[in-house]
Amino acid sequence: MPADRLMPTPESADLIALTRELVDDKLRPRVDEAERTATFPRDVFAMLGRAGLLGLPYPEELGGGGQPYEVYLQVVEEIASAWAAVGVGVSVHALSCFGLAEAGTDEQRQRWLPDLLGGDLLGAYCLSEAHAGSDPAAMRTKAVRQGDDYVITGAKAWTTHGGQADFYKVMARTSDEKGRGISCFLVPADAEGLTADVPEQKMGLMSSTTATMLFDGVRVPAERRLGAEGQGLAIALAGLDAGRLGIAAVAVGVAQGALDAAVAYAQEREAFGRAIIDHQGLGFLLADMAAAVDSARATYLHAARLKDAGRPYGRAASVAKLVATDNAMKVTTDAVQVLGGAGYTKDFPVERYMRETKVMQIFEGTNQIQRLVISRHLK
Repeated sequence: MPADRLMPTPESADLIALTRELVDDKLRPRVDEAERTATFPRDVFAMLGRAGLLGLPYPEELGGGGQPYEVYLQVVEEIASAWAAVGVGVSVHALSCFGLAEAGTDEQRQRWLPDLLGGDLLGAYCLSEAHAGSDPAAMRTKAVRQGDDYVITGAKAWTTHGGQADFYKVMARTSDEKGRGISCFLVPADAEGLTADVPEQKMGLMSSTTATMLFDGVRVPAERRLGAEGQGLAIALAGLDAGRLGIAAVAVGVAQGALDAAVAYAQEREAFGRAIIDHQGLGFLLADMAAAVDSARATYLHAARLKDAGRPYGRAASVAKLVATDNAMKVTTDAVQVLGGAGYTKDFPVERYMRETKVMQIFEGTNQIQRLVISRHLK
């Protein structure tokens, strides 16, 4: 099981205990079947919303939990340790609420945010395009003003919850002004002209639907623009810092799950008359895995505490995302090795953990982009 936490308050400790109970009772029994059948668990997100776990880092007066970011991230880690696709979904949902919470007017927040944070509505985030993944400023999806509306045309790739969400936070080009030409919109899923392409056939996270969203002259009232026209890229990039911490927490959760499975197997499996964990070669491998999990957790907690203190945390978020996802890839690969031939079968979850982890080095900014961000902060 994940290591015991040093929580800021007794309330926070109770929240983690509640999360662990829900994870053990509601998530673990369902994950294998959902991943095997690629079934999207919409009801799970509703359940997490009712439990107050979807809106933890947002203000209580808006329907959130009013919790520090470090607490929210540890909740995400607990969820991901059992079901990575749901952990990713919680992080994406929180990211999709960011623009409304940070750049929306009081009227917009009061109108839409409580249902989003309470789990009645599920969000998705539309930034990347097929030709503009790591370079969002190169996007081609356009939003043209027509009277009191904007008309959005284009396509947004790699949308988590694509075709399943109730609303989409969409970045679209409103002018050709360099650096100021992108705006942010809150688009309802039932908007005419908005459709989801065939879901992607992926390596992992089978129960998390990923699809390209197609905007064919989608008319959106101007009251659904978040922030000023041209402010969208700034909203997107600010949200990504927080989103990277969410993915770091997910990666640590998956790595912890893989470590737990590897240790349990190594304690039961015998070779040459003793448990394989007692053989130094394997014991040291497990020790390195444990050190990687603990050190990755420390990076995301450090970044979260900077955020909670109102201090700049962009560099720390990139460090956390880079370290946590690279470490998770190594830990999950080593977990397969610990189990040997058994680890390569679907009889044990470690092969799934390994497949799920790979994409974490890619989304929310590839790890090559994280290195670029970190290097720029060194100047």
